[in-house]
Amino acid sequence: MAPYRVLPLVALTTFVSMAPAALAQPARKEIGRTSIGTPTPVFVEPRTVTRSGTVVTAAIRVALNPPLKHPKGELKSSRTLGMYDCAKRTVATKESWYYLDDAGKREAMHREVKIPGFGPIPRGSVADVAFTYLCASK
Repeated sequence: MAPYRVLPLVALTTFVSMAPAALAQPARKEIGRTSIGTPTPVFVEPRTVTRSGTVVTAAIRVALNPPLKHPKGELKSSRTLGMYDCAKRTVATKESWYYLDDAGKREAMHREVKIPGFGPIPRGSVADVAFTYLCASK
């Protein structure tokens, strides 16, 4: 009967020792604001940031202000998985999601790009804010 009492203690110890690591990195971090249209905060999901040569891949979130009209309702926020080429100053979208709420819980639309193509980054845009943050010398 003793092994049954030890197992929950081991599981609890493992969970408690993992908790600080999980808390160390926030789900998203504000990295700046757009400068075209209505200034909007731009967020990165730190857990999604990966680097391969000069290309940084990351998920970027933003509230849509004003919300966009859609048959399912107003789209209030978006999440985009993009690739930022720091050497060429270009961006490519891999996937994008649009949500009916600010929290990103009620998905209205999802698009996956089969063959992402790199293109220019408009100054002051969400992509520009993300590029500036992700490609800064670290």
